[in-house]
Amino acid sequence: MKNWSLLLPPFGILISGLAVLYLKAHPQPGVVHTQDLLGIAYLPWLAAVIVAAVILQGVLVRRHMDTCLFPLVMLLASVGVVEIARLKPALLIPQLRWLLIAMVLMFLVIRFWSRIVRLVDYPYITGICCVVVLFLPILFGTEIGGSRNWLVLGPFSVQPSEFGKILIVLFLAAYLSDHRKVLSLPKRRLLFLQLPPLRFIAPLICIWSIAVLMFVVEKDLGSALLFFGIAVLMTYMATGSKSYVFLALLFMGLAATICYMGFAHVRVRFDIWLNPWQDPNGMAYQVVQSLFAFGTGGVWGTGFGYGHPGFIPEVHTDFIFAAIAEEMGLIASLMLMACYVMAFWRGICIALSCPQEKELLLAAGCSALLLMQAFIIIAGVTKFLPLTGITLPFISYGGSSMVSGFILLGMLLSLSKERKNV
Repeated sequence: MKNWSLLLPPFGILISGLAVLYLKAHPQPGVVHTQDLLGIAYLPWLAAVIVAAVILQGVLVRRHMDTCLFPLVMLLASVGVVEIARLKPALLIPQLRWLLIAMVLMFLVIRFWSRIVRLVDYPYITGICCVVVLFLPILFGTEIGGSRNWLVLGPFSVQPSEFGKILIVLFLAAYLSDHRKVLSLPKRRLLFLQLPPLRFIAPLICIWSIAVLMFVVEKDLGSALLFFGIAVLMTYMATGSKSYVFLALLFMGLAATICYMGFAHVRVRFDIWLNPWQDPNGMAYQVVQSLFAFGTGGVWGTGFGYGHPGFIPEVHTDFIFAAIAEEMGLIASLMLMACYVMAFWRGICIALSCPQEKELLLAAGCSALLLMQAFIIIAGVTKFLPLTGITLPFISYGGSSMVSGFILLGMLLSLSKERKNV
């Protein structure tokens, strides 16, 4: 009963939040406002999501997997669904549909994990697949929202980088565990850096170069930071060598300087970050409106449904955290960030109890990836980092983001099955 009760908070947020929005749109019995786009058409999808969540929690209990991580993620997803219903009511049903699809795929990952985990035995094949996925937008991509990182397939649009990040974690976990001894016992010394022969760090340099290429060609700063950061972090987790961190930061600094001097769109991004007030009604409009939203919300917020987040373009995707901060204040914002930290902590507990090194790196990489993605987008919205174009995991609207997030969650939960003591 204890395991099932963990689902009550996300269900409570989901049902009560949507009920509040419905009552706000129908203040008088029998009066239907023309601006109301919710109605009751979403109820079957809401029921399907709740039933699927209960079934999945039952699967986790029966398979002796971690039973805290999934309810924590469902709490984040519930906040996202309610906020999207508040911001873009027409997107409520699609978001519920993507959430249901994501949970089904998570179940399939758990069900066929014994086959999926074999990918870590073939690191170079996984690495090649990752490169192919990341280069698809360069060849066939469509520019949406200023970034050329989308593939349009009929009525659907897919962001390949969301699935490339899964492949990069699989590749790094396999490669670093296979070459850990060579990478951590360097043979050469360059000034104060201790590095192995070039052929062993060539795959890592290749990953760093792909991140820079994504930044320049696809104008996708968020994914570039995410891929670069996870590569550096997992390398440090595997080797414990600070030389790789310094070399990576030096590489990124030189590449950023060259890109800033050679490409106009790179200069625009950095100039907006340094001083958004120089063009508050132009290129920096989103950042400025986001800062106004944070200032308006204060500590307690303006109240759910009483703010004006609609002034922020694309508020339901990249800037959904600003909308939450405006209407629910600093307290709710800190609670959301605490949820991401708790999910990361739970994932690290799973990683530390994995019996094999590959599994340990894989679980740690999945956990770090989710936390890093949340940090990058929150930092961009608050102007701590340059503005990025990635989604807030499990909260922002988007099918690619939701599906990839639950696939990572399924991988973490599958790895928790063989834990020694979590």
